[in-house]
Amino acid sequence: MFSASSPRVATGRQGAQCRGLRPPVLRLAPLHCHSTMARGPANQDFAVRLLCFAVLFPRVYASQAVDRGLSDILNELWKLDKNRLSPGTDYTLSLQGKAGYVASGSSTARDYAAAPLFSYVNEEKLKSIKTFSNLMHLLDNYEASTGVAEKVTPEEIAENNRFLDAILETEVMKRTHKYLVSKGQSRTSPRDFKNQLYDIWFRLYHRDRHGGEDSCGFEHVFVGETKYGRELVGLHNWVQFYLLEKQHQVDYKGYKARDKDMPDTDDHILNLQFSWKNLVKPVGSAFIGVSPEFEVAAFTIVFLMSKEKVTTAVVNLDEYQVELVVYRHGRSIGTGYPKLLSSNNRHL
Repeated sequence: MFSASSPRVATGRQGAQCRGLRPPVLRLAPLHCHSTMARGPANQDFAVRLLCFAVLFPRVYASQAVDRGLSDILNELWKLDKNRLSPGTDYTLSLQGKAGYVASGSSTARDYAAAPLFSYVNEEKLKSIKTFSNLMHLLDNYEASTGVAEKVTPEEIAENNRFLDAILETEVMKRTHKYLVSKGQSRTSPRDFKNQLYDIWFRLYHRDRHGGEDSCGFEHVFVGETKYGRELVGLHNWVQFYLLEKQHQVDYKGYKARDKDMPDTDDHILNLQFSWKNLVKPVGSAFIGVSPEFEVAAFTIVFLMSKEKVTTAVVNLDEYQVELVVYRHGRSIGTGYPKLLSSNNRHL
């Protein structure tokens, strides 16, 4: 699995290096020397150039760095995901226009989408599926602002456990557990696996050093947060996005894509721009229609199979080529999200 420890896009002199890159000049041999990448200017320069290459030339980068093993297990899980909703039947997307550039921390952005992203969702079906129903009960349990300590009630702890119990009953999570046991990353006991998942996703930690325990992996990925009241972070779950959009709290600004990789309304992964709580997220991303158990499974596997602070892995998943990104916060997930590189098998 390929890991990159520098998640930021370079600016200034390093940004000039990015703009000067050409696909043929990349040399991938140093990918096997990640542990030395932070030592010395030469390796730091390579890390910057590699990250820039991945951002500017995702198709070339991805074709040379696909994680075959991870692709195999995720495609197994994809086929087992019986709770995934069907586009055009269970929900309908209205993609509209392509969003423009917005700086991080902005409070305004030009709107290229007059209508909501979701023009229809079969809520009755959503609520009838146990894992989705239990997910929806968790989405109002958190304080969005970092720096404000979370106050977790006994009922909220019970809801967390009911959610884990529900997803652990699915074939997706049963296969995930078996896979992680085979890799030496989880114990064979279902109870131990559930406790491991609780620590990864629901254990509270400090995201803002000046406050109490104000965050957890689940809150960041599935619910969303505001950082210092100046930046919108997380919110990578499509159900939360739909519910907030329905309540007129989220405003979809348009999709994000290169001209050669325009999204379709039946895509199960989308890069997008939106506003929430008077802040704009310049580029967000989410699985669409996918079950919560698949999302938990995918990001848990990436998290446990790497010990790096930031892990990125390119996978071929169904008809998509996707970059999965997972940030580590000690023994817990800091964030996890998919970045769509191409769809409709255009990467083949």
